[in-house]
Formats: sequence, C-alpha cells, structure tokens
Amino acid sequence: MAIGATRSEEVAEKVGKAIGEELHSLGINMNLAPVLDVNNNPDNPVIGVRSYGEDPGLVGKLGTAYIKGLQDSGTAATAKHFPGHGDTATDSHIALPVVPHDIERLKAVELYPFQQAMNGGIDAVMTAHVTFPKVDDSTAISKKDGSVIPVPATLSNKVLTGLMREDMGYNGLIITDAMNMQAIADHFGPVDAAIRTVKAGSDIVLMPVGLEAVANGLYNAVNTGEISMERIEQSVERIFTLKLNRGIVKAEVEESIDEQIANALQVVGSAEHKAIEKEAAEKSITLVKNDNAVLPLNASKGDKIVVVGSSATTIAAEVQKHQGNVTVINTAIPLTAANLAIAKSAKYIILGTSTSTVANRAPVTNLMKLANQLIEQTEVPVIAVGIRNPYDIMAYPNVDAYLAQYGTRPTSFEATVNTIFGVNNPTGKLPVTIYNQTGGVLFGFDYGLGY
Repeated sequence: MAIGATRSEEVAEKVGKAIGEELHSLGINMNLAPVLDVNNNPDNPVIGVRSYGEDPGLVGKLGTAYIKGLQDSGTAATAKHFPGHGDTATDSHIALPVVPHDIERLKAVELYPFQQAMNGGIDAVMTAHVTFPKVDDSTAISKKDGSVIPVPATLSNKVLTGLMREDMGYNGLIITDAMNMQAIADHFGPVDAAIRTVKAGSDIVLMPVGLEAVANGLYNAVNTGEISMERIEQSVERIFTLKLNRGIVKAEVEESIDEQIANALQVVGSAEHKAIEKEAAEKSITLVKNDNAVLPLNASKGDKIVVVGSSATTIAAEVQKHQGNVTVINTAIPLTAANLAIAKSAKYIILGTSTSTVANRAPVTNLMKLANQLIEQTEVPVIAVGIRNPYDIMAYPNVDAYLAQYGTRPTSFEATVNTIFGVNNPTGKLPVTIYNQTGGVLFGFDYGLGY
C-alpha cells in the first residue's frame, strides 16, 4: 500500500527489481508476490496493506510494474490471490470466505489486475481459498461437520481452467495458496484437496498436510485414471518452461559457495537498494489531516514533545534527531493521572497507532481510548501516525493531524518524522477510502495534503 500511495510505476518497478536482485543473490528463484487483490473492503482482515489499494487500475498498473522489475532480476513473480481476496471480511487462514459478485463485476474489479499481469507475461498465479458462487456454484460435503459448502477457487475447474486458462488466456504456471490453511484443511482431507486442485488445473500444490500421503494419493489418482497423464504432462511442461525462462537450470560450471556469499553480501542491503527503499518510503507518506497547519512542526529547542502509543521508542529516536526535548510514555493504554499530567505539559504530542484488524481499530480498544484521551483531555496538539493501517483515524477522527505510514520498516519511521518536521514534503495519496464509524466517507481515495 505504501507503493500504492506513491502512485509511481517507476518506484514500483525499482522496488520489484531490488527485491528480486536480493532474492536472486541468495539463491531464491521465486517470489510469491505481488498481491494483486483489490482491497476495496476496509474490514478485510488478511489483505490490507499487502494490496496496492482499492482501485483496480492502480493495482494493475503498479502490480505490473513491480512484476517487470522482479522478473527482470531473474526471479519468478507470482500474482495472488486469484480471482481476488480483496473484498472479503473473512481470513482464509481460519475460515472459508465468499465473494458473491457476478462475472461482470469480477472482470471490472477483481480480475482486472490479474488480466493486466497475464497480458504482461506474469510467470505464475496463486489461487485463493475463497468461494465465488457466481463463477462456480458447485458444492462439496465438509469433512469438518458434514455440511454442504461451496467449492473454493483453489479446487474449482471452472475457476482455474474455465475462467483463468480459457476465458483469460493464461498459459503460465498456477500454484495453490498454502493447503494447510483452514479454509481447505478444515473442510477437505489433504489427499482429496490435492487431487481436486490438480484436476482443477493447478501445477504446484503448496504446503499440503502430510507430504508423503498426498504424493501417494496423487500417484494412485493417476494410476487409476482419475487424473490423466495428459493433465500431469501439462503441468510438467509449464514448470520446465518457467525454469528455462528464469534460468533455473544447473550451470555447467557452478559458482563456488564462497563466490555466491561474496556476491550476496554486496547485493543484500546495498546502498543502491537502501536508496530505493528510502525513496519509496518518502514518497508514500500521506498527510491526511492537518488542522490549523500544526504541521510541519516549528518546535523551538526548549519545546517539550511527548511521544506515546505504538512504537513510541522508535518514533522518539527519530524525533530526537530533530529536537532534543523528547519524553517517551511507553504505553498503548489510557494514561495514568501522572502520565496525563506529563502529556499536558508538552508543546506537542506525537501518537503512534498500529493495527492490523478491524477489532484492533475499534474505539473501545485501549489504544484507541488512549488516542481519544489525549485529544479530549489535553489542550496540546496531537499528531497521530497510522503506522501500518491507514484506517486507524476512523477511531479518533478529531485528532489535529494524521499521517499514514503503511509499514513498520525503520526507513518508514524516518520518513514520517522527517515529514512531521518539514524535511520531507508529503506527496503520498490515499490508495483507499477511509470511512467513519457509520459508513460515511472521512477521506476519499486519492486524498492527500502537502506543505
């Protein structure tokens, strides 16, 4: 989502290439990225900041640029989670989500970025353990409780072969999402699930439970004719094609391990890659709210700044690079009377909040009670940072200033604090809509302030 906030194909491609080069130097030849899910559901508990945003065009554009950078490095890319896990409020790691939309809506939104990636030559596509009843309305009997359940995309011939291969013209490799996730593991036995997904069109079965039993089950299915040898040969051809395209073949003369290590030490965390990371972070920071032009801070040497909440120590360390009079209140719960007195004595309060789920950002949580306590019980300007999830401000909309950071890397904290002090001019634009607690729009897609 940070890349989504930059709106920059150039940044996306450079980030993809840097990641690919580092993976390649370590002998890792495939990356299960990027996420091309369109995160148009703010209640999504599992995609969130892994998505470039809520707009299919933006996701397709930036995803395709990232893929180009990654694959140019010699590392295989994987678009996931087909046909789209963005508009769900259920985590497929723990349950079986449903996407109820018809094919026209799917083509306009969920499928659009995947089609762009396929048109651009994506190496592999990962399936979603999500049901799409308007694409495949077939059912199965759950091994968990005997109930009738819709068949998820990972196990669906209509989705993987009919939709992906025939309708969308994709000839590359299909890999399943992890088969030990509960959306699959709870309802289908591991052997049955593996047989179903291969028959549906998958080429690689990822992380099945009980590898030997699953392998033997697949051998038996081929020997009995349940899975044709032709179906197996199709997958073999796709796997070999990808290996040849990405140079995943044994060289006549292999580099020594010492040479490989020496090269990896030069590539991983190189100055060039750090510069790309810094550029992406700086361009991503989104100034969402700035009442009374409280930002950029123009703090005098003696002005006290109190830093509180999530990652307070990390934020304070960055603040101290700009201003020495910093007090850290290292808590994410409402302040005691003594700590509240300290906060009231500050010139400015910087609050960090970090959430990953809908429940985390509920106003009744301790972190959000802390945020509203600072806003309501002090006269001090409160500058909040949504460290991971841009939606945090939903729980404390009356804050004086709010910045969306999208991630927890040290470079992102540095970019945020540099923005607070005016060293970095914020240019990021929201890649998602932020709603209020009743469903109205607080801040729209593409919104972002500058100095």
